[in-house]
Amino acid sequence: MAGTSKSTVSRYLNGHPVKQPTRDALEKAIRELRYHRNANARRLVLNRTHLIGVVVDDISNIFYSGILKGVEETVKSNGYSCMFLSRTSHYDRESAYLNMLHEGQADGLILVSFRKRDPEELRLMAESGVPLALIGDDGGRPELIGIDVDNKGGIKELVGYLHSLGHERIGFIAGPESASASGARYRGYREAMEERGLPIRPEWTVPSEWTSETGYAAMRKLLNGREVSAVLASNDDTAFGALQAAQEGGLRVPEDLSIVGFDDISAAAWSFPSLTTVRQPFRQMGMLAAQRLLARLEGTQEESPVRRRIQPALVIRNSCGRPGTGQEQTHRK
Repeated sequence: MAGTSKSTVSRYLNGHPVKQPTRDALEKAIRELRYHRNANARRLVLNRTHLIGVVVDDISNIFYSGILKGVEETVKSNGYSCMFLSRTSHYDRESAYLNMLHEGQADGLILVSFRKRDPEELRLMAESGVPLALIGDDGGRPELIGIDVDNKGGIKELVGYLHSLGHERIGFIAGPESASASGARYRGYREAMEERGLPIRPEWTVPSEWTSETGYAAMRKLLNGREVSAVLASNDDTAFGALQAAQEGGLRVPEDLSIVGFDDISAAAWSFPSLTTVRQPFRQMGMLAAQRLLARLEGTQEESPVRRRIQPALVIRNSCGRPGTGQEQTHRK
């Protein structure tokens, strides 16, 4: 065909790169011969579906949209397709989805969850030997491709920023125990306070469920006694509730009290005042998980799977100021 060897034709039809002149000649011959690639036959020969299964806790959750976009862009640009599944409407246990690979329904899996994963589930995944990537909790298992944001590092950066403004009495609204990030964010708060020699008091840490309602209730507790000059809410929704409680309590933000969040959801730029927070790199997390999974599938992975923690970016807006002054330079980093 087109004056090329059978091996070159075979390589091209099976998706391997060839030089542009050869590619052009082969495409011309394909058109003239009215040849149609048989994708199903190719899948049988290669034992590949070129399909990646992407499983999330709840596909309607807006927090997953950036991750899914990053996954889909990367997968499609490498000649694969995505199949998105919501775990709430299928299997209760993530490990059940490994059957998709054993049954040849997909070449690899990306499992996305911000909940704590069961250690037994993680053991089954690690020992399965199948190509999969986890976004969120990976239990620290080195056998797995694990991608997450640096939750502890993001909180430490927020504490450092508040301290740079002169705050020393910093309260913390913690997250739910069911969330994999809650523990890391709390450890980040304690470590950052201890490293700077700042006081930590039990009553300055209040739990929440990462909702505006529980953030509101948490702030009401923190305002009893009113010892803190700043409050670090461990997610943005919680910060919105805290902001409302402070304002209803007669406090001006940032003149009387500074508040920061974590996530940088779209509403953070539109609250009043606009919220200082850290931005989670959702799209980058999805892209990186897909890149590492595809590298394993294609045999181009140069090193064993490792955990990767991506540093979130500080976004400075108008909800913080120096204690008693409310002065803050509004710029972004």
